[in-house]
Amino acid sequence: MSILFEAAKIKNLTMRNRFVRSATYDGMSDLSGQVTESQLKLISDLAEGGVGLIISGIMYVHPSGQISSFMNSIAEDKLVQGLRKLTAKAHEHGAKMAAQIYHGGREARFVKTRKQLPVAPSVIADDPHYRGSYREITEEEIGEILDAFGQAARRAREAGFDAVQVHGAHGYLFSQFLSPFTNQRTDRWGGILSNRLRLHRETYRKIRNAVGEDYPVLIKLGVEDGFAGGLTLAEGTQACRLLAETGYDAIEVSSGVRGEKYEGTEYKTKINKPSREGYFRLPAREIKKNAKVPVIAVGGLKTIDMMEDMIRNREADFIALCRPLITEPGLIRKWEQDPKKIPRCVHCNQCLEELHHGFPLHCVTFRGKRL
Repeated sequence: MSILFEAAKIKNLTMRNRFVRSATYDGMSDLSGQVTESQLKLISDLAEGGVGLIISGIMYVHPSGQISSFMNSIAEDKLVQGLRKLTAKAHEHGAKMAAQIYHGGREARFVKTRKQLPVAPSVIADDPHYRGSYREITEEEIGEILDAFGQAARRAREAGFDAVQVHGAHGYLFSQFLSPFTNQRTDRWGGILSNRLRLHRETYRKIRNAVGEDYPVLIKLGVEDGFAGGLTLAEGTQACRLLAETGYDAIEVSSGVRGEKYEGTEYKTKINKPSREGYFRLPAREIKKNAKVPVIAVGGLKTIDMMEDMIRNREADFIALCRPLITEPGLIRKWEQDPKKIPRCVHCNQCLEELHHGFPLHCVTFRGKRL
């Protein structure tokens, strides 16, 4: 049996295999952030399809962090009942499930009904990578958001999630604090790396106090920005080491503040040759060498041979997939039967473009065709 299909653990959580569904925004919640029947089917299909650990789509912990009208909230106790139905679907088919909890920072500009400007660590004049108005977050607001993460984690545990994952990548609030380009504060939240990482570490402490010592707390970290002059891999690697020492139980390695579309983002396209596959493999390898916790690799992974090599060579402990599982939620079961199968996803990003236009998550290229 392939090492990819062996059971593996994060803290005290045992998964049936090493495959993770990387958090994928689905645009399927209702307008109040509640779970819908479409989402229940999505999670059921992924679990039945063999995924070991399903990480939910982004769930905002505080209204100021919401970036879409159709995204799940975990900011209120009344949402726990619906979220419990979601985790039950995963567990029914043998999968484990983690809640990805997050704040959008300045990216929260997309919700048109909000009357206040979105917040960020600093306002950057003439930023070539960002368009939109926002303001600098206050010390009091940082404290409020920290408390919101702790309460969100408590709700996740009450809802039956097996773990939580803090979203610290892709240009959202945690990326904005970690990047020296977007964080130009001169107080205790800016400047040297340990200060820019303070939000991540204080969030961990709030979460740990809320859920106890036995509950797995993961983080997805953007370890390098998508443009010159931002966070470097060297600093990102150091950040991972510090976060592992803080207590985070696993790190999913991805990109930070986004640069040029799509090459300077986590959504790289044209994964049509081996040199394009596994585009975060090098960062994952560096983090694995430096951080003494399990590493989750993601980014254009397509072939079993490469994924097995990464696990056997100790470059990663788990393999995460996003786009391939949109068009083939049963891909893991298919690989188990035929390791040579090539996923049909062509990484065209049309699914992403449709989401940006308000359509629920679906594969555009193969829509309506048999899986």
